[in-house]
Amino acid sequence: MRTRSALLAATCVLAVSVAAGGFLNESIGADKGMPPNHPQLEKFSKVSGIVMDKCMACHSRNYDLPFYAKIPGIKEIIEKDFKDGLRAMDLNLELVEAAKDKPIGEATLAKMEWVITNETMPPAKFTAVHWGSRVSSDDRAAILDWVKASRAAHYATDLAAPQRANEPLQPLPDALPVNAAKVALGEKLYNDKRISGDNTVSCATCHDFQKAGTDNQRFAEGIRGQFGDINAPTVFNAAFNVRQFWNGRAADLQEQAGGPPLNPIEMGSKNWDDVCAKFAQDAELTVAFTAVYPDGWSGKNITDAIAEYEKTLITPNSRFDKWLKGDDAALTDKEVEGYQRFKMYRCSSCHVGKSVGGQSFEYMDLKKDYFADRGQPLGSDEGLKGFTGKEEDLRRFKVPNLRNIELTAPYMHDGTVATLDEAVRIMGVYLSGMDVPKGDRDLIVAFLRTLTGEWQGKPLAGEAVKQ
Repeated sequence: MRTRSALLAATCVLAVSVAAGGFLNESIGADKGMPPNHPQLEKFSKVSGIVMDKCMACHSRNYDLPFYAKIPGIKEIIEKDFKDGLRAMDLNLELVEAAKDKPIGEATLAKMEWVITNETMPPAKFTAVHWGSRVSSDDRAAILDWVKASRAAHYATDLAAPQRANEPLQPLPDALPVNAAKVALGEKLYNDKRISGDNTVSCATCHDFQKAGTDNQRFAEGIRGQFGDINAPTVFNAAFNVRQFWNGRAADLQEQAGGPPLNPIEMGSKNWDDVCAKFAQDAELTVAFTAVYPDGWSGKNITDAIAEYEKTLITPNSRFDKWLKGDDAALTDKEVEGYQRFKMYRCSSCHVGKSVGGQSFEYMDLKKDYFADRGQPLGSDEGLKGFTGKEEDLRRFKVPNLRNIELTAPYMHDGTVATLDEAVRIMGVYLSGMDVPKGDRDLIVAFLRTLTGEWQGKPLAGEAVKQ
């Protein structure tokens, strides 16, 4: 186990790196050539020091427990606190490691913003013993400035009105840059059942555009009437996910598109050679395909075209988008209050950004054992561990995006929740550790219904859940 002094040394290196233009400086998009005494660098170097002194102890792996942690009675309490702190946020992973090659994550920024704004960290029982761990008003201001600057530099879409530009949720863009020829091919392949082993299932079978890009079933039905054990998420706005699938096993849309065709339960094709052979028999489609992909049919090219098409599946212009852009009349007072409750109950700490989710992996049993209460274990309950093999990733799942959520029931990775009201209640209990009263749930659900957007200039098709 790494000693306290070693960890402090490591975090001191982190602080030095900031002063020289390191990770916090990178996260706000600052000029690498900025002189070392620039006020902006000094400000964000201070943030690194705050994190090192007052956060790392409970939010870092391999941290030595204090000497009094061995005292019976105290030992169990402290060990639980360290475990809970790591599950809530692993700063080595989310700040230090993540910043090596990319900006600080959007969900990480939102989590830090929430605990600082609501003054919940460090916890009162910790500061009662460790007086020096209290976060001052200057500390809070520095961290919130850093969050705001980082969000503006890396995640803002420049579509929000100035007064709403620092919201944890951002407006969806109308479109992403795409290759039109690939999109046209991808659309055909997305709807072509020949990609499956028995020519009965296409991508659209489980991701139906008349059902908001889902199938509105607990588990999707594959070839020969087979079912998996995980709910099919919507394909709309998936382009904004940090990774694909509930367990993150696909890095991007192209890798995701390559999974179901060869899955024996889903589409059941034996290999890509078999799929390509069937498509090659279609002379007209082959001419169009080779015009875009001169090397011809291959799994790589097929999934590339489907992924390019899926980048067009964006649903902008929801009423909430219009409100973010400055149209105060787009939402009712009740819906605005619902958004405030959504933030108050920590929903916006994970459901962040343009797609209102999809940016992080979180424990489904963070505050209470959801799986024990639900019963009937599923293979899919492993979550991220099923991909990484790491014990600490057990029961962590990619946060679903909430765009068009009223149309995409049932909910959760296990598809067990039929209403938005129950979904909000469960999230409060098991993720936020709060019992959300019915009145507040009603407000939050009213807000969630404002996230339904448009596709191809029309309201997205689907049946809105009643509760």
